[in-house]
Amino acid sequence: MTQRKILVTGGTGKTGRKVAERLTSHGQSVRIGSRSATPAFDWEKPDTWAEALKGIYSVYVTFQPDLAVPGALDAIKQFTDLAIKSGVQKFVLLSGKGEKEAELCEQAVMSSGVEWTIVRASWFNQNFSESFFLDPVLAGYVALPKADARIPFIDTDDIADVVVECLIDDKHNGQLYELTGPRRFTFPQAIKEISNALNREITFNPISMDEYGAMLKAHNVPEDHIWLITYLFNEVLTEENSIVTDHVEKVLGRKAKDFTDFVKEAAATGVWNTSESLSA
Repeated sequence: MTQRKILVTGGTGKTGRKVAERLTSHGQSVRIGSRSATPAFDWEKPDTWAEALKGIYSVYVTFQPDLAVPGALDAIKQFTDLAIKSGVQKFVLLSGKGEKEAELCEQAVMSSGVEWTIVRASWFNQNFSESFFLDPVLAGYVALPKADARIPFIDTDDIADVVVECLIDDKHNGQLYELTGPRRFTFPQAIKEISNALNREITFNPISMDEYGAMLKAHNVPEDHIWLITYLFNEVLTEENSIVTDHVEKVLGRKAKDFTDFVKEAAATGVWNTSESLSA
């Protein structure tokens, strides 16, 4: 298997970097797919794809910014067609749980004629430590809509471990896995977990979608980002998508990481430390 070179698109992102690290530690031959890599890979520049695909056997496909955005389906179709012409034999696609547009992209991969595995993930734990919830947590004031939504947050460590297994073990070919954490948390509950771990007050304020959109505009968030965030809140945070699965355990033989354990680990890294907390 070591001669089967693997392209990891988004190879410096939340899951991609962890997948690349794990594959390398397993003795796999890995090519990082990113704008800063050599050869460069950029989803927005299709002319970079062919060089990155040369000599590749399998691909971890993680599309930026999200499979739900306009143009994603055309890009996935174009990429898979080119990859197959280049000799790629297998795709592992990271998809979003509950995203109808993402499911169309899944179908494009599933009907490509080569081996595939679909990995649908719930919202990441790391959204609180690396992404769009980090700054509000640091500020000590988190205002979000859908405060009652119950979310089975999944850890990117678990996603990466599942993806690696799917890439290197053919028994996962043709499977669709839905990854969640072992418990559901509302946003207020999640923020309370972080507040308790830090022994610092973090206020949560429930707001409407309209208020949230206006707040994002006031903070000069680009319109396309606002569209995507609004879409994810409206389409993904439903009761249907709050179902907890055992697919992490099915693939890895262990339970998924609990959100509380993620919080403890993240707090220990100092990612949520502020100047006030450091001087306390």
